[in-house]
Amino acid sequence: MAEWLLLLLVGLVAGTVGSLVGLGGGIITVPALLMMASLYPEFSHITPQVAVGTSLALVVLTALSSTLSYGKQKRVDFHSGWVFFLASGPGAMFGAYLTRYFDMGVFYVGFGVLMIVISALLTFRERMKGHSVKWSVKREFTDREGNVYEYGYHRPIALIVSFVVGTISGLFGIGGGALLVPMMVLMFQFPAHVATATSMFVIFLSSVAGFFTHWFQGNIDWQAVLFIAPGAWFGGHLGALISSRLSSNALLIALRLAIITVAVRMIIEGLS
Repeated sequence: MAEWLLLLLVGLVAGTVGSLVGLGGGIITVPALLMMASLYPEFSHITPQVAVGTSLALVVLTALSSTLSYGKQKRVDFHSGWVFFLASGPGAMFGAYLTRYFDMGVFYVGFGVLMIVISALLTFRERMKGHSVKWSVKREFTDREGNVYEYGYHRPIALIVSFVVGTISGLFGIGGGALLVPMMVLMFQFPAHVATATSMFVIFLSSVAGFFTHWFQGNIDWQAVLFIAPGAWFGGHLGALISSRLSSNALLIALRLAIITVAVRMIIEGLS
């Protein structure tokens, strides 16, 4: 019984962390499932592919939960989110399909190094504002407090990065926000709160696409989903609530810490 309660806790932590910084929650779920597979005989059937597929099922719940909360806070740019999903959705299906062929060790290490670079870019973002990508689409967003934000994006670059984000989401079950949020903040000058909330909307849509691909391949442990899901759902709401009380700078600090966590975990996983 203790291990099932542990799954509930895993869902709560993954949902809260994933929603708070717009990453999805798979950075907690995937390693937790693989660890439990090595510790408990009843979870020994969980392979990396099953861990990724199960995680993606829970990312769907976390992202939906937090998107609903962020939507009530008037922080989701749904228009931009749908544009990004046009590429991230097919990418998620492609990544989910690749899990049967990919040698993940080298990719884990490479992706971990990339995350460290992204964290460094976020740290020095103030010095990079003069080098942002020229917008082909301009956006104006008004939050529920009446604050007006002007930003935009370059459609071809946004679609390319979104496809990569979707592929990573389907391949590793981590949501993909570790690339999507920095893209919006660094390249397109999205406000941090809008970027985090919009990221969760895109992650929800692309995770649904990746989830069905994993489902067709038999990569879902439905019993684990049943126990992790309640925690993931409430965690998604809790993360969105905490996020609404943080400043943009505090949110970016939390994002950098989460990205470094992803990086270290992936490098260790890849080397082992």
